[in-house]
Amino acid sequence: MGQLWNEFFIQPMIYASLWLYQLLGHNFALAITVLTIAVRLLTLPLTLPAQKSAKKQQELQPKIQALQKKYAKDKERQSQELMKLYKEEGINPMGGCLPLLIQLPIIMAFYQSIAKVLADTPLALYSLAGFVAGNTAMTSLIPLSSKFLWLNLARPDPRYVLPILVVFTSWLQQKIMSPGASTDPQAASMNQTMQVTMPLMFGFLTMQWPSGLAIYFVVTNIVSIIIQVVIDMQGGKSFRDVLQNLWPQAASGKRAQVKGRKKKK
Repeated sequence: MGQLWNEFFIQPMIYASLWLYQLLGHNFALAITVLTIAVRLLTLPLTLPAQKSAKKQQELQPKIQALQKKYAKDKERQSQELMKLYKEEGINPMGGCLPLLIQLPIIMAFYQSIAKVLADTPLALYSLAGFVAGNTAMTSLIPLSSKFLWLNLARPDPRYVLPILVVFTSWLQQKIMSPGASTDPQAASMNQTMQVTMPLMFGFLTMQWPSGLAIYFVVTNIVSIIIQVVIDMQGGKSFRDVLQNLWPQAASGKRAQVKGRKKKK
């Protein structure tokens, strides 16, 4: 099983990484960025249905919670009404699961291939060479130049710039995926907690991981944010609406200022 995983997933990713490294002037940070964007675009047909379904379900939370409250004592009726609501809104509650399961091996293989290509110990270099044995062009690239700006891509960021970027972009991604304030205080509190704890957890992990992997997380988050903004705008929202969803308090304060100016006039 492990051999099949390496042959059909890890090895093609390693070859793609090394090919881009060679093509882009032996700049592995740029190779990671380009390959991350390419992988996200290739998995986009699988990602979009899941993201659209999740976003619609989030936007329906007030109606869902109202039905759950209304039929709290009749679970069978509650299920029937929820399925009726999903049908009326054109949502398949399980519609996003299969695409996510299909793309999961691709993302895992991509992550593992980056970790292997960033080999900086004799044992790790020997393991990497085993994946490209027989290909002289690829073997000649090993070991890779892991220097980029102040970074050694095989080591954690000593200035913690990338972990901070991981925290910020992870928070922004979760925030932009959120439908806004929930009518359920418990759900709203849980949502706010997750929006803080998950980015902080990823930030802490990337303080320990190679900075090349931190670049992968930052680029992945940025691409996900752009995709979600496009989905929102295709759904009828303006870019201003998207920003207001991110910072509703700032937006409401600005509207109050505008109204105050109009009254003075």
